[in-house]
Amino acid sequence: MKIFFATDIHGSDICWIKFLNAAKFYEADTLVLGGDMTGKAIIPIVHQGGKNYSMTLLEQDHKITDDEQMTEMVKRVRSRGYYPYMTTPDEIAELEKNPERINKIFLDEVLKVVQQWMDLAEKKLAGTDMKVYCSPGNDDMDEVDEVIRASKRVILVEGKVTALNADHEMIASGWSNITPWNTHREEDEEQLKVRYEAMASQLKNPLNAIFNVHVPPYKSGLDEAPELDKDLRPVLAGNSMIPVGSTALRDAIKKYQPLLSLHGHIHEGRGATHIGRTLCINPGSMYEQGALLGALVNVGKDKIENYVLTSG
Repeated sequence: MKIFFATDIHGSDICWIKFLNAAKFYEADTLVLGGDMTGKAIIPIVHQGGKNYSMTLLEQDHKITDDEQMTEMVKRVRSRGYYPYMTTPDEIAELEKNPERINKIFLDEVLKVVQQWMDLAEKKLAGTDMKVYCSPGNDDMDEVDEVIRASKRVILVEGKVTALNADHEMIASGWSNITPWNTHREEDEEQLKVRYEAMASQLKNPLNAIFNVHVPPYKSGLDEAPELDKDLRPVLAGNSMIPVGSTALRDAIKKYQPLLSLHGHIHEGRGATHIGRTLCINPGSMYEQGALLGALVNVGKDKIENYVLTSG
């Protein structure tokens, strides 16, 4: 079995397209998408009359004066994982008074794009038996699951034991340990321990299993993130790095010793290491640059044949 794994694409259209194309490009027979598939923000494109619009992206102001410019700017916004939203100065003024409406608009835009991605997966992989295994991450709202669940091509595997072939099963979870950001799917280590044990205890052959868990194991070298002060500002300008992974996951890996453990969550944590016999991989993420970082892993019956970290 040849697995292509990527994670943390955070709403980037170009990264999703590259991910779907990776099966053919790398001759993989299994596609696995880790968590955090949705974007983080709406970018208002404000109508100024006629064909004139204004937009602020990454603290830079842009003027749009024709259809060609509009098409290019919308593509640019979507490639970076943001959601363009056509609006007016009057609506902006109303939204400032009603932040709950902003949350509703954001959710609607997220779900619209996720549905577009499901449709694109069906179109691009038509005529093949390729399946995409997906477990949304801590940044993904619960409503995303229902859209994925309705897809015939993308399989929602959160909290499940999934048979990938006759020899290998996979457990999957997008939940993380507690973060400073109060995200959608996070919980303390004791709850994570229960979550992992509920799945791993059902494995028929743990030694041949694959863990697809969004958060990396603690002190694995795959979980090094910038240390933050009490105001959530990087310490030493981001040069102080600390481990932020899950202790519960590390304990589960040490207990069950699966063949392979796939992770994301920490974009800077690109690399591979071993915990006992288990190969642990975090391909990292550079979605804002439109680059898809991934891992291509050849999995034998009782061993990892080889692997390579990819970038494209």
